[in-house]
Amino acid sequence: MSTEPRINDRIRVPEVRLVGPSGEQVGIVPLAKALELAQEYDLDLVEVAATARPPVCKLMDYGKFKYESAMKAREARKNQAHTVIKEMKLRPKIDPHDYDTKKGHVVRFLKQGDKVKITIMFRGREQSRPELGFRLLQRLANDVQDLGFVESSAKQDGRNMIMVLGPHKKKTEAMAEARAAQDARKAERLGRTAEADGAEVDDIDEDAALEAENAAAEAEADDDATQDEAEAGDAAAKADEPAEVAQDA
Repeated sequence: MSTEPRINDRIRVPEVRLVGPSGEQVGIVPLAKALELAQEYDLDLVEVAATARPPVCKLMDYGKFKYESAMKAREARKNQAHTVIKEMKLRPKIDPHDYDTKKGHVVRFLKQGDKVKITIMFRGREQSRPELGFRLLQRLANDVQDLGFVESSAKQDGRNMIMVLGPHKKKTEAMAEARAAQDARKAERLGRTAEADGAEVDDIDEDAALEAENAAAEAEADDDATQDEAEAGDAAAKADEPAEVAQDA
């Protein structure tokens, strides 16, 4: 049976138990009245409990309801912890540098809350020396014992020897820590950007103040020059006056 809610004209009952848009109980009303209220509120009449007697209907924005339901389902899938088994393959006579690289991957997987399947691959005469693989697996388990534990002990499987490591930390905890670290890095980047913007604004303010100071100095210099010219003109006029008086005399 489909669980899809029925909307508006797809409801075929004489009476419904109506729930208002805010969750309030309206009561048992005729279907025509419920449809009239839905039109009045500009909402949809959605049947949410078809098996009840009478069926329960609610006034809601069905498009918004579908969107919010999809977002909740998406968030639930995002937070859902899936058990993942990673695999790391090694050789019995592995180079020390390669061993450190492989161990780094195992550490990363365990930090993420994933299980790790360690496979030692034997070739040719190496198959007659299974103790080499066993010692290598023991060494790796001891190196990562702070992050994981031996969930499945080493056992021979044909040409390979297999051991499974389980993380101490649950997948959900690892995901929460990873999101927290990501949010912290994002906040730090935003903080640095804000500081850079503030420093740029301070530089602009200093430049504007310097320009204003220079403009004021230039204006003062122009005023001084104008005053000097005026004083020089007055002095020249005074110097000309005695000569004119003497001439008249």
